[in-house]
Amino acid sequence: MGLATRVTRLLGIEHPIVQGGMMWVGRAELASAVSNAGGLGMLTALTQPMPDDLRREIDRCRTMTDKPFGVNLTILPSVSPPPYAEYRRAIIDSGVAIVETAGHRPQEHVEDFKAHGITVIHKCTAVRHAVSAERMGVDIVSIDGFECAGHPGEDDIPGLVLIPAAADKVKIPMLASGGFADGRGLVAALALGAEGINMGTRFCATVEAPIHDAVKQLIIANDERATNLIFRRFHNTGRVAKTSVSDRVVEISARPDAVFEDIRPLVSGANGRTALETGDLDAGLVWAGQVQGLIHDVPTCRQLIKRIVGDAQNLVAERLTGFMKQGDA
Repeated sequence: MGLATRVTRLLGIEHPIVQGGMMWVGRAELASAVSNAGGLGMLTALTQPMPDDLRREIDRCRTMTDKPFGVNLTILPSVSPPPYAEYRRAIIDSGVAIVETAGHRPQEHVEDFKAHGITVIHKCTAVRHAVSAERMGVDIVSIDGFECAGHPGEDDIPGLVLIPAAADKVKIPMLASGGFADGRGLVAALALGAEGINMGTRFCATVEAPIHDAVKQLIIANDERATNLIFRRFHNTGRVAKTSVSDRVVEISARPDAVFEDIRPLVSGANGRTALETGDLDAGLVWAGQVQGLIHDVPTCRQLIKRIVGDAQNLVAERLTGFMKQGDA
C-alpha cells in the first residue's frame, strides 16, 4: 500500500517520491526504474545534445516503462544559451504529460506547457519564488532547502524552516527537496507540510543510475560534512561533493582577485560528465548534497522506494503513535 497525497493523485503515481532532474544522470535507465518502482522518474532535457536527441530519449524511456515519467527543463542565464524553445517543443511534441521546470524566468515555458495540458512542477529555493510559481500557474512546487545538491540559492535557508514556511504561503501541492534519503525524511516532509519528496543524490547511489561505480562509492564514503559550496562570490552558489577538484575551486575562489575565468576549466560540464562516466574523481565536479551522510548502500530503485515507503509507514504506525499518551482507563 502506498501513501496517498495530492501529489500521487495529480501525477498518477503510487508513492510520493520524485526523482529530481540531474545533468548527465537523468537518462532513461534511471527514470524508467524509478517510475517502474512506483515513483516518478525524470529525464533531464539538457543532458541530450540536441532536441532531436531528447525526442529519441523520451521514446527510449517509453520502451522501458509504461508508467508516468517526466522531463526536467532547467533554464539558466547564459551568454550562449541552449535552444530552450526547441527543447520545449520536443517535450510537447513527444506527448510528455509531466514537466519539471527550474531556474531563471520560466514563465514563457510554463505558459506553453500549460497550454498543452502538461502538469508542471517548478523547483525553487525560496518562499517568494514558490508564491510566484503558484501565481504563474504551475501545478506543484518543489521547494529546495539549503542542504541540497546543485544550486540552493543565496538565502541559505535549510529545509526544516523553508518547507513549512512555503507551506504556509502556497495552496498548491508541494514537494520537499534537499536532504531526503529515507523513510524518516519522507515522514518529516509530510509533517512539515509537503506532500512528497524529490530526491537527487540518493538516486545517484542506485544500481540503475547511469554513472560509474566509483562515484556511487564516493557518495557512500562521504558524510554530511563532505560537500563544498562553490560560486559563492559569483552569486550563483552551488553545492558539490568534496573532492580534489572542488577543494581546488574553493581555494582559487578565495583569492581576493579571483574571477570566474580562473576556475572555468575546473568546473566545466564536460569535465563533470567525464568524472561521472569514467569514475575519475579528479576529472571534474561531482554534484552531491549533504544527504550523503544518510546514504550507505547501492540498492535498486525498487528496493530503495519500497524501503522508504515501508519505513515511513512503520514510523507513523508505530513510533509516532507510541508517543500519543493514552487516557486513563
